[in-house]
Amino acid sequence: MSWKTTLTQMTSCSLLLVSSFGFANQAADGVAPEESTGLENKTLTTAKKWMVTAANPIATQAGADILAAGGNAIDAMVTVQLILGLVEPQSSGIGGGAFLVYWDAKGNRLTTVDGRETAPLAATPTLFQDEQGKPLKFYDAVVGGRSVGTPGTVKLLWDTHQQHGKLSWKQVVQPAIDLARKGFAISPRLAGLIAKDKERLSRFDSTKAYFFNADGTPKTEGTILKNPQYADTLAQIANNGANAFYSGNIAKDIVETVQSAPGNPGVLGLQDFANYRTKERVPVCAPYQSYDICGMGPPSSGALTVGQILSITEKFDLEKLGADNPTSWQIISDASRLAFADRGRYMADSDYVPMPTQGLLDSGYIAERAKLITPNKALESVSAGSPPWSHAMRLADDESIELPSTSHFNVVDSEGNVVSITTTIENAFGSRLMVRGFLLNNELTDFSFKTHKDGAPIANRLEPGKRPRSSMSPTIIMQDGKPYMAIGSPGGSRIIGYVAQSIIAHLQWGMDIQQAINQPHLVNRFGTLDIEKGTAAESMQSTLEGMGHKVNIRDLNSGLHAIRLTKDGLEGAADPRREGAAIGE
Repeated sequence: MSWKTTLTQMTSCSLLLVSSFGFANQAADGVAPEESTGLENKTLTTAKKWMVTAANPIATQAGADILAAGGNAIDAMVTVQLILGLVEPQSSGIGGGAFLVYWDAKGNRLTTVDGRETAPLAATPTLFQDEQGKPLKFYDAVVGGRSVGTPGTVKLLWDTHQQHGKLSWKQVVQPAIDLARKGFAISPRLAGLIAKDKERLSRFDSTKAYFFNADGTPKTEGTILKNPQYADTLAQIANNGANAFYSGNIAKDIVETVQSAPGNPGVLGLQDFANYRTKERVPVCAPYQSYDICGMGPPSSGALTVGQILSITEKFDLEKLGADNPTSWQIISDASRLAFADRGRYMADSDYVPMPTQGLLDSGYIAERAKLITPNKALESVSAGSPPWSHAMRLADDESIELPSTSHFNVVDSEGNVVSITTTIENAFGSRLMVRGFLLNNELTDFSFKTHKDGAPIANRLEPGKRPRSSMSPTIIMQDGKPYMAIGSPGGSRIIGYVAQSIIAHLQWGMDIQQAINQPHLVNRFGTLDIEKGTAAESMQSTLEGMGHKVNIRDLNSGLHAIRLTKDGLEGAADPRREGAAIGE
């Protein structure tokens, strides 16, 4: 039996929560962004007109209902996001931020929208350092108000709907209001995560009251959870648009909650809300075979790093080597290490730091990096390269971590519009602060806690108004100027590997998109090759170690979702590692 099919053949089951939330400091990377909560068997879904793939079946169905009612992809996007913030609150919501890659069929145009959080104007580069100038321990920085950035999700939803929406704003917000008042059954995944994070969630009264019973026990799977405060918040947004969120009582309550957070207050202010703007940015596209792999540019590192991995590995015959060959994974592993070295040195918010965006994907530079890889022999060490760059400057390597509790979903409507959006509040349950029925992000911990290293500035250092670097990789693959596939995933900085490997599996190894998502993960970012626990890929461990790789067997909890546009209609796939679904007509 080929190892690449093992996840497909696993039946729906419940597995123990085995990962730890513990984290030593910012440079360490020992935990998954969210706990592993089991596998569900998923099969390829097909449709003729439209499709939604998202991380929760309630949210997926709500988006499908909007499309069935005549709405378009942007309409469905708004509804899906607002319901995800209710039924999957640990992963995303209106207290967080998002990146959108969007194909406008009528305008024949691909664009991206940056709804990333921003650092408060009162924030200083030493926000996450102690009195001795040393970086704080990760969760000492995360939990409370210190880590909260200005949320961008509501503005992204509003701005894109104003430009592209078909149904009324109230109509697309209403399903989330109704569900919040009616209540929903807590899913197995959410129940497990609440129980696992009991200590941190219990530190704040509003969060504790929502997720726990009166006796302090966690609310369990199947419990009907109502959220009238969230419904009231959304009702204001439905009636008054994004202004209801960024001015008035909602913004005041957020600021008060952040600034008065017990033990770890933050500096977010009302002016930060007044100043917040989304940014439409030119997509970053990397050629790969006969396709263009397009995604979000800086402040996301996603499209650049995915593009580098694919471009470097294209110099080798992965198609001939095949998915079952350890040599394929040694090549992918070292390509990823090289790309992550460049990511750590160069990638940040390009509005604040000059970046060699074009140089990092330059064909000559890619060829130069690919020559460093020797099949069957792991690189002993890697370092950032020297891409073509007119603003060459000395920058230090960044060791900041990223543990988003994130969600990715896609929508394709009957008009051919395509949404690929990754949305987050960063860590599981974000800052753990809850206000007006939603959780606030801890996005500022995506900045480097250090400002300099060896006398050189770190590109991803914290600065007022700056957007922290992200690994979110919402992707639309283009072929002959038209969308071919939408794909993305949660998973911290491993998002990049999950997306790149799924694309390789589909385009190089001929797997359908469900098989590509189901395949076991092997991810290397900083020198350790992580192999997904409980899969047949574990059989490669000794061979890869013999090639010189340091190997670690662990849970790798992606949440990949994809839609492929074919001549016959649409194909949809949802990750068996999460609770998502693909629904179409």
